[in-house]
Amino acid sequence: MTQNLLEPVLTPDGWELLNSLGPYSEADSLRLSSQLRDAGHSPEVVAAALTQSRLRAKAQAKFGPFAARMLFTPDGLEQATRLTVAARHAQRYVSAGLSRVADLGCGIGADSMALATLEREVTAVELDETTAAAATMNLLPWSNATVLNADACTVDLSEYDGVWLDPARRTVSSSGSKRLFDPEAFSPPLSFVEGLAETGMPLGVKLGPAIPHESVPENCEAQWVSVDGDVAEVVLWFNTLRRENVRRGALLIRADGAAELTSNTDFGHDDDAPLGPVEGYLYEPDGAIIRSGLVADVARQLDGHLIDPKIAYVCAPGLVETPFARAYRILEVLPYNVKALKSWVKANGIGVLDIKKRGTSVTPEELRKQLLAGSNRSGNKAVHKGMLVLTRIGEDRIAVVVDPV
Repeated sequence: MTQNLLEPVLTPDGWELLNSLGPYSEADSLRLSSQLRDAGHSPEVVAAALTQSRLRAKAQAKFGPFAARMLFTPDGLEQATRLTVAARHAQRYVSAGLSRVADLGCGIGADSMALATLEREVTAVELDETTAAAATMNLLPWSNATVLNADACTVDLSEYDGVWLDPARRTVSSSGSKRLFDPEAFSPPLSFVEGLAETGMPLGVKLGPAIPHESVPENCEAQWVSVDGDVAEVVLWFNTLRRENVRRGALLIRADGAAELTSNTDFGHDDDAPLGPVEGYLYEPDGAIIRSGLVADVARQLDGHLIDPKIAYVCAPGLVETPFARAYRILEVLPYNVKALKSWVKANGIGVLDIKKRGTSVTPEELRKQLLAGSNRSGNKAVHKGMLVLTRIGEDRIAVVVDPV
């Protein structure tokens, strides 16, 4: 089925049709499909071209203007590295002086594109034939990039001085694709990565950000990356690609720049975080900070404290500007009680309510409906906006009324 996704657009007529299409519009897709078939194009070519047009539109968030000339598979696009992040991966190889790089499990070729742009000699290896075909087309502009349709575990790496891996983390069946969470179920598995690292080969491997800390090998640097607040990945860096005195880090990339927090301590460092009351300002750390176990480090930077050893909220008496957490002014602390919170909503004329939560099973959407029920009835001019942060201290659930800074 995925094979048919690309074959029709890899013909001269299919390629020409695809590149003649304007910006994709879901609302106009059925009408356009009929028009193209009426013009003499086969249903298979029309379906494939419109699918690629839709994927190109979706891919603009990751690839910018490059997306307009690329080919995709749905799973390949979902797992592909954003170009802004891939460029940072590639820079590690440049800084380490590694010229010939094998990209094992290249997918649709995003990281190979970045490596080739920085003048590395790249061999992009992909087991899936259809995905390898997409990578071949995507890497055509770079003469220093070659695509190999093969099993990453069988490639002779003796000619390379660096390796990049992006293991497949999905299994595909007749019912669709399913995300994998066991590192040994990845293709190639994490044990293959560790074995390769033991040979001294400089390498980096991209994994899902939810990997448990206990699964992270001891001999690597683990760097979690978030883009505009969305935690995208964790990369494990081995040997000469690992930075000296960095065990774990959080890299936050935003439109206005990037910031990074690192630590040379192992995981579990948050166990010695300072604890204190809910007071002053509440700070919500970026997801990459939380995943990397650096919440306590942020608390110390803010001269603040955790409110509970297992909850990733920080409080501090003063407002401190930081790229690593979002700040909220604390207005009031209430016990979590639906009846009392409804009274608070009514007393403050709340008509729009944002609810955030951590450490509680409450569903914000359902609670919002309960609290706002009746607040917009005739005679009640509820126009104010409010924000609640639901969390707990030990076994006690609380609702913190905050104002975003």
